[in-house]
Amino acid sequence: MAILGAFIVPHPPIILPEIGRGEEKKISQTTEAYEKVMEEISNLHPETVIITSPHSVCYFDYFHISPGKEAEGDFGRFGAPEVALKTTYDQEFAAVLSENCLKDNLSAGEEGEKDKHLDHGTMIPLYFLNKHYFGFKTVRIGLSGLPALDFYKLGQEIQKTADLLNRNIVLIASGDLSHCLKEDGPYGFKKEGPEFDQAIVEMMKKGDFRSFFSFEPAFLEKAEECGLGSFQILAGTLDKKAVKSEFLSYQGPFGVGYAVSGYTVIGVDEKNDIYQQILNEKQKKIEERKAKEDPLVKLARLSVESFVLTGKTISVPSNLPEEIMKKKAGVFVSLHKDGQLRGCIGTFSPCYQNIATEVINNGVEACSQDPRFNPVEAYELPDLEYSVDVLSPFEKISSVDQLDAKRYGVIVQNGSRRGLLLPNLDGVDTPDEQIEIAKKKAGIRQNENVILYRFEAVRHL
Repeated sequence: MAILGAFIVPHPPIILPEIGRGEEKKISQTTEAYEKVMEEISNLHPETVIITSPHSVCYFDYFHISPGKEAEGDFGRFGAPEVALKTTYDQEFAAVLSENCLKDNLSAGEEGEKDKHLDHGTMIPLYFLNKHYFGFKTVRIGLSGLPALDFYKLGQEIQKTADLLNRNIVLIASGDLSHCLKEDGPYGFKKEGPEFDQAIVEMMKKGDFRSFFSFEPAFLEKAEECGLGSFQILAGTLDKKAVKSEFLSYQGPFGVGYAVSGYTVIGVDEKNDIYQQILNEKQKKIEERKAKEDPLVKLARLSVESFVLTGKTISVPSNLPEEIMKKKAGVFVSLHKDGQLRGCIGTFSPCYQNIATEVINNGVEACSQDPRFNPVEAYELPDLEYSVDVLSPFEKISSVDQLDAKRYGVIVQNGSRRGLLLPNLDGVDTPDEQIEIAKKKAGIRQNENVILYRFEAVRHL
């Protein structure tokens, strides 16, 4: 039995007496639960402890696995430099895990470490574990901006590596819940905060790992959580395993949610095939979506797929509706993958002879020239969702009061710098938010004055 168990723990520095100086008593239930988890890990006698931390080295498109023989760190940035920890890495496990990920086309490995010091998301679990257990090695893994299913795949790769090396391991998923539970918390109060915590806690209690992948990205952004990625890796590590679940505690007195939960492996459960379940559901949605796509979206898909596969821009098809061939307009083509933006390029005003040509060229640009992303690769094509926004002519306005985030898009201008934001975007609810984002896109500082324009857009899905 290579995978012995997996555990969810938070990482608030204030939980340490040397830092909390009495304030840690307000989360004593969390402390007690932490101690119990570490006792359970000690009883399992793992050779290697995998720790996933949102505060380790993090890249948008890559899971970083810490390299080297050992690492150390301290809590100096939290006012307690005397609290220092050191750990020995399982170099063989990290190397084989990296090799397995490379073979299976998962973007993960040991390259690109900018700071070898241990982060607090790793040190706090080690602080408690070191009081109960000795002689183990660790593997430290950071999170990424990759799609949620890749987190599950990383967990599967951890399990695969443990089996290959016949290494008894435990995984510790380090992560806090929402950071916006209270007005005086680190991010103030947002209703999505307690909503997220309530939902994820119920999932933890039931061992309902499938639901870890059910949250909408816009909701997660507002919930201001940091641990879900760690929990999704945990789910993959327990792929096809039967587990005994034990939920131990939840607290949030400082405006941040702290949950402690444990899952001990007790056997095999072939029905616990979450990855395939999600893939099946995803494929079904893709087919349903394709069947409903309107002509502009079909054209955008054809443009992108042809360019990615052949490197050539298609000619305008002859069977398009007359309106698309005769009218001119600014057009934005947006690509999404697993609920996350994968590319978006458009024209403020028409640049080509008709809407069809506008869509074709902007589709090519969206998949290959968006500076925020690497070019789309062929294996990604089945997962892409498309939307096409056809813009009305924009008009100058004198006040933010003339905007409506659902109805109007906004253009901000300061000299030669211009930024545009489409209307009716998930997670953007107010004109002020629209302007803030548009300024960032244009490289305009928030305190700089801008000329405002508004426009309407017809979104094709």
